[in-house]
Formats: sequence, C-alpha cells, structure tokens
Amino acid sequence: MVVGEVAVETDVVIMGGGPGGYAAAIRLGQLGKSVVLVEKDKLGGVCLNRGCIPSKALIHAADRYHGLNDLGKMGIRLPQEGTTMDLGVWQDWKAGIISQLGQGIAHLCKENGVTVVKGQATFLSDDRIGVETDGDFETYKFEQAIIATGSRPFIPSFIKVDGEYILDSTSSLQLKEVPASLSIIGGGYIGIELGMAFAKLGTKVTIIEMDNRILPHVAENLVKEVTRNAKKLGINIKTSSRVEKASVVDGQVHLLVSSEEQRTEAVVSEKTLVTIGRVPNTEEIGLNRAGVTVGEKGHIAVDMECRTNVPHIFAIGDTTPGPALAHRASKQGIVAAEVIAGLPSAVDSPYVPYVIFSEPQIAGVGLSREEAEQQGYSVKVGKFPFSANGRALATNETEGFAEVIVDANSHILLGMHMVGADASNLIGEGVLALELAARVEDIALSMHPHPTLTEGWLEAAEAVLGHAIHIVNK
Repeated sequence: MVVGEVAVETDVVIMGGGPGGYAAAIRLGQLGKSVVLVEKDKLGGVCLNRGCIPSKALIHAADRYHGLNDLGKMGIRLPQEGTTMDLGVWQDWKAGIISQLGQGIAHLCKENGVTVVKGQATFLSDDRIGVETDGDFETYKFEQAIIATGSRPFIPSFIKVDGEYILDSTSSLQLKEVPASLSIIGGGYIGIELGMAFAKLGTKVTIIEMDNRILPHVAENLVKEVTRNAKKLGINIKTSSRVEKASVVDGQVHLLVSSEEQRTEAVVSEKTLVTIGRVPNTEEIGLNRAGVTVGEKGHIAVDMECRTNVPHIFAIGDTTPGPALAHRASKQGIVAAEVIAGLPSAVDSPYVPYVIFSEPQIAGVGLSREEAEQQGYSVKVGKFPFSANGRALATNETEGFAEVIVDANSHILLGMHMVGADASNLIGEGVLALELAARVEDIALSMHPHPTLTEGWLEAAEAVLGHAIHIVNK
C-alpha cells in the first residue's frame, strides 16, 4: 500500500453509502457541493443489500405462502398436495429487487454529481481520508466529512458464525433451502420477524430470549397479539433464558441454555440464528487521528445538527446513539447535508416511528401509555379493535387494534400505536399528527375513507371523546 503524495480535494467526503450516507450525498449534490461518497461494498449498505429489503422480501413471500391456508374459507380451492416454497427461486427474485434499487441509487448519485468510490475509508487527519481500493490507495482532502459507516450484528465471543450452521441475519437471508428446524438467540424485532417468517414456511422455530418476554422494548399490550400468533405458528418461546454454549455436532447445532430457575437444557436444531443486537462500525476508521470522540459502546455523540466534537465532522445513523433505523439515518443525513450547505436544519423532533414486521405487524410513534404516565401526564387512551372494522373483516385480517394516547388536560396526542395488518403503512398518519402537535379532535373530525383500516385511527380518537360509532363507548 503506497500513500499518494497528491490529495484529491472535495467539499465533503462521506464514509458509507447506506441509507444515511447516500441520502446525504444526493442532498449535498442538490445544494451544489462537491461530494465523494466512499462505500466498501455496495450502495444502499446493509439495509438494501443484507437487511431491511431482503428480510421484508422473505417476510412477504412467507406471508403469501402461509396465507394459502386461509383461502378455503373464501371459496378458493387449491390442491391439497404439492405446494412448496423454493428458496432458490426466491433468492433470484430478491436479487432482482436489490439490483433494481441499487442501480437507482447509483443513477441518482451520478445525476447529482456525486463521485462514488468503492473502497475502505479511514481518517488520516481531521481534513484527510485515505481510501484503499483494489490494492491502490488514494487520499482525499475535505472541508467537511460525514461518518455513515453503519453497524454490524453483535456476536458473543463464545459463538462463531460460520454461515452454514450458525447464522447471523445476513447469512440467514442467503439460505437456498428452508431449514427443518431453527433456533434463534434473541427475541427482539429481527429474531421475531425472521422467526415468524421461517415458521410460516414450515420450519420448527425456537426463540431464546434473556428478558421475561419477547420484544421487551415494545409496550407489553402491543406484543400480546404477536406472542399469541407465534405460539399458533408452533414457535417455542423460551424467555428468561440465556445461551451459555453453542457447538456444531454431526451437522446439528447444540445450544446449552440456562433459565432463570437455574435449570439447563440442550436445544438442538439444524440451524441457529444469532440476533442479539448490533454494534457501530467505528473502530477501524481512524477516528482518533481525526480527534473524534467515541463513547464506551462505540457510538459517536452528536448534537442536533449531527456534528461531532470536531465541528466540521458529522456522524449519522447507526454510528450515533439512538435506535438503529434506516429512516432515522436518512433524516440525519439530510440534516447534516443541509447544515454543511449553510441551511437552518436540525434533528429536533422526538418522533421517530418504529415498525416491526411481525404477525401481526406492530408500528408506533411517540409515547406509550406507561411512558406518558411516567412523565407525569394525566392520560386518556382510545382503542379500536380491527375485529369491528369492515375492511379487516373483508380481508380476513381482524387481529389487532389502533390505539391513541392523549394528554387528558390538553387533548394533545402523545402517542399513536397500532397492531394489525399493514400497520407499517398506516403509522404515517400518526407521525404527521404528532409532528403537527395535533389534538385528538383533529383526528376525530377528519373524514377517513371507508372501508379502510385507517378508520381505526378515527374510531380510536372518537373513543377518547366518548362517541366512537362502531364500538360501545366506556
């Protein structure tokens, strides 16, 4: 590796081409800045290539496959034998989706004047980075930099991911055959999403969670429907349990699991998936040479403008404290770009929506009832079950409910949460309502189309006010 003597000068360098990095690059290009975007793998990052998009493609396919079981009640008759799921064909379909989206990102970068460099970037100083590409080494001098290097799965030291028997989320989405059995270490959203998907495809799934319930960071009342459905799918859920050892014996994964009662047992499966959490990719990018401070867990503290302790160096996405969500990274990337261009911009909203593609889906924004009460609010809650919604009944998707959390004194909305079909697409109304500091009357007085699931928000809001039409008001 030879360090070149001449540095290429640019206004901004961005380290990482994931959802935050490429959004920042495109916005900077729109604002007239010269931009070098460095990505060591493929544009779109983990989200597009190995995470969000591939996993949702699997979940959708599994939903369609599993949904065949319910067609009989609608009068649709299918052969009782012969229906199969070919993961090899699915892999080709998934690859096509990723390719199309990746090409779109590359085109947008090109059209906005962004220079994309494939390689591993590291800081050489607080105004230079070096990029290693195919044995060459190039130096770039910058005025500002954005760190968007993302995160990776956390794997305990006693577990070795081999990609064949012991999997991380990436290798689990590369399987070409549906495993007969799968144990999942971690009952968070990734474990639940993938576990339920594979269970729908016929895999015998066991989920092992350290906490006393799955999805421990989500309000308990929202998780009950998912827990019930997981058991209906035949998923064996072991809570308050910890994996002490993992080994591969004769083509099977053996896990030694200890429970809260100090009992130990062996869980044996064809594959094991590790979904404990994620860690930021901040160790090997030379942050010390740039003077950027890193916290104990590897995160980079930033202000509302996404500035680090070095004012002309910004950090976004999974490298910063907070939920590791692609939409949060994109928002931060756009804010950082606008601040660099001299515009007044900031990440000044607490309303970061979350979505879990479980069965049924969970989505929400703002405070839960428990959180609102802990913060001292006097709370009123409106709740409307989908079992009373015409659209839900017509599509055989009656599980779940819409819930609004309201300040009893001002009637300002504090939180909106939903469990049910298409909750991921319906939460947008909640995000906008909270951003606009709407009152519950604003939802209740807005005409919602019929028959749709959006009427769940309308009826939940009306329930707070005591005049919901399709349920008995308490």
